[in-house]
Amino acid sequence: MTTPDPDALLAEQLLRLTRRVHRIQKRHLEQRGLGITPAQSRLLRTLGHYGSPPRMADLAERLEVVPRAVTTLVDGLEASGKVRRVPDPANRRVIRIELTDHGRTTLGKLRGARLSAADEILAPLSEDQRRMLAGLLDTLVDGDGERAC
Repeated sequence: MTTPDPDALLAEQLLRLTRRVHRIQKRHLEQRGLGITPAQSRLLRTLGHYGSPPRMADLAERLEVVPRAVTTLVDGLEASGKVRRVPDPANRRVIRIELTDHGRTTLGKLRGARLSAADEILAPLSEDQRRMLAGLLDTLVDGDGERAC
């Protein structure tokens, strides 16, 4: 009998955790009646960090997805009145995406859903374990151990 590869087991645990986090986030979004998916919530949060409306290409780069994925997300959010496409004042061929008032309201409610999801996900961990996990995740995500914003 061969010994399981510890890195393969760890990779599988990370994938399982990712799926669990996604399920929990989705449930908390649904419970609050926000009418958005976790991917749409990520796009809304990203839009909330821009000072001026970004281009779709900027969003795709920031979200690390293909531009077509952003188009699909924006289509859904635009249909629900949370974002709108606006022409770039300097180049009318360029489309920018901005939050609507409804989108800003949703973004505010989204924070509560994310906090309650995080509380559920992290509930089994002590404060020391949470700090340790934060440091480990920073190292894996950023590659240098510095805290991200």
